[in-house]
Amino acid sequence: MLEILYRDDHLVAVHKPAGLLVHRSGIDRHETRFAVQLLRDQIGRRVHPLHRLDKGRSGVLLFALDAVSARDVGIQFERDEVAKRYLAVVRGWPAESGSIDHALSRRFDDYGRKIVAEAQATPLPAVTRYRRLATVELPDRVDRYPQARYALLELSPKTGRQHQLRRHMKHIAHPIIGDATWGKGVHNRFFQQRFGCHRMLLACTRIELRHPVDGTSLVIAVEPEATYAALLAALGWNRQA
Repeated sequence: MLEILYRDDHLVAVHKPAGLLVHRSGIDRHETRFAVQLLRDQIGRRVHPLHRLDKGRSGVLLFALDAVSARDVGIQFERDEVAKRYLAVVRGWPAESGSIDHALSRRFDDYGRKIVAEAQATPLPAVTRYRRLATVELPDRVDRYPQARYALLELSPKTGRQHQLRRHMKHIAHPIIGDATWGKGVHNRFFQQRFGCHRMLLACTRIELRHPVDGTSLVIAVEPEATYAALLAALGWNRQA
């Protein structure tokens, strides 16, 4: 059963666990459980997913309960009017804060299939702001350095491009731990072996939007799920949601 974070007559938000697809996709043809299906069965109503969280990500996932609300909030997402905040563990120590302004083209279609280079659209503007929350240095040689450094970041995407956060963090050489596509395998394997971590360390912890009916500001926030919180504790970091 999905944890419901917010519900009214028009919207419902759940806490999606890592490892769950939002809906059926070619990414994993053998998967039989999807957030859309689970929520529909749980509340007994048709639901309209308003955005996506990759299978490996956890956090706030928002749905509409009617077509009019879906259209209104969908426009907010298209216009980058929905504010989102993510928590990420990355390799290395980035600056205390910064802004990544790096255009991105579409790399995969709606079914997770890679688009050939010549068919990719012109890169679109993409901006992500980040703030460093905590750092740790471990006495382990993971790559070419005698110690391994990692940081906990708050990420705020100002645009909504495909896989933006994962690609932007790779762009500045601080990939997200557990990212099999844009991460760094040696660090992913270290976290698996040292901490038993088999998930991407990226979670959506807050969404702020305009309610589609009365126009008031709606904020939905959640703590990191248990597997994520345990990893933060193992690194000696206090809860940072």
